[in-house]
Amino acid sequence: MKALKIGDIEVRLPIIQGGMGVGISGARLASAVATQGAIGVIATVGLGLLHDHDGRNYKQNNINSLRTELQKAKALTNGVLGVNILVAVTDYDNLVRTSVEEGADIIFSGAGLPLSLPALVPADSKTKLVPIVSSARAATVICDKWKNTYNRLPSAIVVEGPKAGGHLGFKEDQLFDPNFQLEKLLPEVVTAVRAIEKKYNSTIPVIAAGGIFTGADIYNFMQMGASGVQMATRFVATHECDASEAFKQKYIDATEKDISIIKSPVGMPGRAIYNKFLQGVNEGIRTPINCPHHCLRTCNYKTSPYCIAKALVQARIGNTDEGFVFAGSNAYRIDKIISVKELISTLEMEYDEAAKRA
Repeated sequence: MKALKIGDIEVRLPIIQGGMGVGISGARLASAVATQGAIGVIATVGLGLLHDHDGRNYKQNNINSLRTELQKAKALTNGVLGVNILVAVTDYDNLVRTSVEEGADIIFSGAGLPLSLPALVPADSKTKLVPIVSSARAATVICDKWKNTYNRLPSAIVVEGPKAGGHLGFKEDQLFDPNFQLEKLLPEVVTAVRAIEKKYNSTIPVIAAGGIFTGADIYNFMQMGASGVQMATRFVATHECDASEAFKQKYIDATEKDISIIKSPVGMPGRAIYNKFLQGVNEGIRTPINCPHHCLRTCNYKTSPYCIAKALVQARIGNTDEGFVFAGSNAYRIDKIISVKELISTLEMEYDEAAKRA
């Protein structure tokens, strides 16, 4: 595999471990990935629900917990560490500023267009800014906005297709439409970004994400113009993943028909492993709750049948019947839990084999 360069950052492998909340990709997983020469990512959403710094103040808990996770990860590795911050969270600005203060190498930001992200990060900061998009149009809008308003451009751009796990940046009828698959989106984004690079005499790597599962997939998408890939689902079934063993076992036990599209309270479709909790939601057993956190701007908590933050935390700690497990479209293909080192070695071997066949 070719090295991945994002600004003045260079990693041996063109692999980014996708951010997975709530608490699925924390310090332990991110540091393990970074140690192997890829980019490890801590998901910031809902961290305040996992660390009891101050039970009365959810947003302050988030800040304190993010500091804890980043400091812990930095103590475990000298590799490259990023954070994933959803545009939709109500404490977005503070999470961004805290990430910069704690020396995060990269901020990945999606679930909305991060149009004002550069305003929160000093121009001389070493932290790289990488938006996550689902179309060439979104990539162009962000680049033009950043350049015209802040005289800055993204350090890289992640384009995520509809086979990803968790919340998806597509309408439900687009998820299986050939016109919206990553194989179609990636070349469009690469073309748009190349025009921006030429216009502003800059370099902006494009990262492919969503449904990438094997080293052969990495090879194929890099042949399409990607400078690297982002993968999340594969990293759940590792010993170092921060989720409980019961959470990981859901991946091992899942069949293809268990991978389902759900309607999330945040107003976006999502992909998860179907279980009793989601069955209860579909049958109307779950009833609206009084939301104590207001953690997501787009969540209609007054009419929602459940609190998604609470459901994801319960799944993370192993109470899967009281929540559910987000997963990518290929999660059912996982049949065992391995180390991050073994996973990376497998991906490298598969990549080399694909290159030789080509």
